[in-house]
Amino acid sequence: MIEKIFVKKAINRSEIEEYLEKKFERAGYSRSEIQRTPLGTRIIVYVHRPAIVIGRSGRKLQEITKEIAEKFNLENPMIDVREIENPFLDARIVAKRIAKAIERGINYKKVCNYYLGKIMEAGAIGVKIIVSGKIIGKERSSFKKFKDGFIVHSGHYFDVLVDKAKAQALVKVGVIGIEVRIMKEMPKELEIEKEIEKGEKSEGIEDKRIEKAE
Repeated sequence: MIEKIFVKKAINRSEIEEYLEKKFERAGYSRSEIQRTPLGTRIIVYVHRPAIVIGRSGRKLQEITKEIAEKFNLENPMIDVREIENPFLDARIVAKRIAKAIERGINYKKVCNYYLGKIMEAGAIGVKIIVSGKIIGKERSSFKKFKDGFIVHSGHYFDVLVDKAKAQALVKVGVIGIEVRIMKEMPKELEIEKEIEKGEKSEGIEDKRIEKAE
């Protein structure tokens, strides 16, 4: 009985996410969080352009809130819209944009290299983009990796510091998968190691200068 309740909640959560993604696609939708409160259900929506979600005088937001309550049987839903200031540092938005560009027929290499540069310009420490499937010009399924900067691939820092997202591009040859990983900050331990290395190098240079002076 308990398992059925959890499964039902998971399905409901997935359906709400799918609904919001379609509804707010033009707003640069990234993700949502659902929180149960004593007053009702709080839905935090993260988008790049909040004005599109809210509408004039908040009318559009009110309509969507009412629709969500009826469609998903939620008691007193409250939508909290949060702005994503830089979409190039949001893995979900980037993955979707890459997928849309590939669907429009833009070469995947050109698209991935463009976003690689934009993500690093936005201040990321590192980025990795993986494109897989029947890539244009390939008869069999394969994958291509695009990487810049420093990024961890596993472990605690991978879970905590790397923003990850997947998307799919539907093209004539089939489905092309896109995975985006963005590392926004350097682990403190590694920062300390780099500072030590810099210190050791500068000390080495200074020692050589002293030797030459002698």
